[in-house]
Amino acid sequence: MSAPSVTARVFALLGAFDERHRTLRLSELATRAGLPLSTAHRLVAELTGCGALRRLPSGRYAVGRRMWDLGLLAPVQTDLREVASPFLHDLYGATLETVHLAVRDGLEVLYVDRLAGHRSVPIISTTGSRLPMHGTGVGKVLLAHAPADVRRAVLDAGLRRFTPYTVTSARVLEEQLDRVRADGYATTAEEMTLGACSVAVPITSGPDVVASVGFVVPDLRRTRGRLVAALRVAAQGIARSLPSARG
Repeated sequence: MSAPSVTARVFALLGAFDERHRTLRLSELATRAGLPLSTAHRLVAELTGCGALRRLPSGRYAVGRRMWDLGLLAPVQTDLREVASPFLHDLYGATLETVHLAVRDGLEVLYVDRLAGHRSVPIISTTGSRLPMHGTGVGKVLLAHAPADVRRAVLDAGLRRFTPYTVTSARVLEEQLDRVRADGYATTAEEMTLGACSVAVPITSGPDVVASVGFVVPDLRRTRGRLVAALRVAAQGIARSLPSARG
């Protein structure tokens, strides 16, 4: 078997960062990337020099601004965010609740945009962050409409528990995903963080679900119907405004 290319090694280093590992020591970077320390040291120095990584005063490393600038050029960021922005602001203006716009990235949900609400609700997602799909409203929408092999891969990988209310049973999750497809929306109740509930609907392009838009709120018992209705109007507007919908 041939040795990994330089490109593969660089992406292994960048991929060492995730939601739970926002900063890493050089030794941690090498271990998580599966690289010799000397190789990691050389590549990290080059990545820091070009702005892809940033060395903090503590000596730890974080993803650099250059990566964020490049990420904003991706079509999923530019087209979708620009089209969705006025609709997200309408949702926020009408409710003052936290609004999320998300897409599926492999087996995770990628948060493309977020407007923070006025109420104090514990939320761990940020724009550009990734979370498991099974614990969030936008994630469950995207998982419900993902190809069968993606759903199976998520279930086979195991469902991590984040709170006592996280769904970790594959059978229960599959039943929930069936309801999401039937009802046209998904909800969660303190499954990712305690004190936070979510509701989300799909955004379609032709026959495909390309994104999801949702709210995070303290409680859904009295507001679910109103929030779902508002989300559906926004999702339809976004879908009609996407470049693919305009031909």
